[in-house]
Amino acid sequence: MTRALDVRSLAAEAIGTALLVATVIGSGIMAERLSGGSTGLALLANTLATGAILVVLISTLGPLSGAHFNPVVSLVMVLRRALPWSQLAPYVAAQLIGGAAGAVLANLMFDLPAVTLSDTLRGGTGQLVSEAVATFTLIGAILGGLAVAPQAIPWLVGLTITAGYWFTASTSFANPAVTLARTLSDSFAGIAPASVPGFLLAQLAGGLTGAVLWGWLFAAPSSQGRRDETIV
Repeated sequence: MTRALDVRSLAAEAIGTALLVATVIGSGIMAERLSGGSTGLALLANTLATGAILVVLISTLGPLSGAHFNPVVSLVMVLRRALPWSQLAPYVAAQLIGGAAGAVLANLMFDLPAVTLSDTLRGGTGQLVSEAVATFTLIGAILGGLAVAPQAIPWLVGLTITAGYWFTASTSFANPAVTLARTLSDSFAGIAPASVPGFLLAQLAGGLTGAVLWGWLFAAPSSQGRRDETIV
């Protein structure tokens, strides 16, 4: 079953991505200010806030749009024929616009300039491998959830990103829209624009690899037909 495209679907994707980015950046700023110089404590606070908001956003907005908030997730859903190709561009546009709005909102909430490009370079083999692994793992959580525990997907995704903050060297961006938005805030969660191309390629590679491998692993017998593949 394919989800129909309407204004509410796109609004849900934009609002969800905006609140996700606002939480990632805003909690990073708050954590850095309150952690007394402890990077580990700041990262822990940033992690918990991000995982928590993902559970909330996917639970509430999933019935409206599928709660992708991520161009790679939308692409995987297109490849699995759960989302038509004609809806991919509008979904991605909504996610990108929402992400940018979320970054601006986070900056303004903490009395920072609306947009300040980050100068935090994130690169190297370890970071790129981490992004591929993080995105691969995220797709596994989603496709595995669709196959065996659809109602648990909000928690599966939230916990996957929470874990990814700590087991990957890149702190698990795993999302092109969020990655691009994080260039707009020179704060704890920022990423320099020069580092973005490598992250995007790694995320795409991890996502496509995940679509193939996890899709094969969780493939339903043909006699059962195809599941309605929305996030919730």
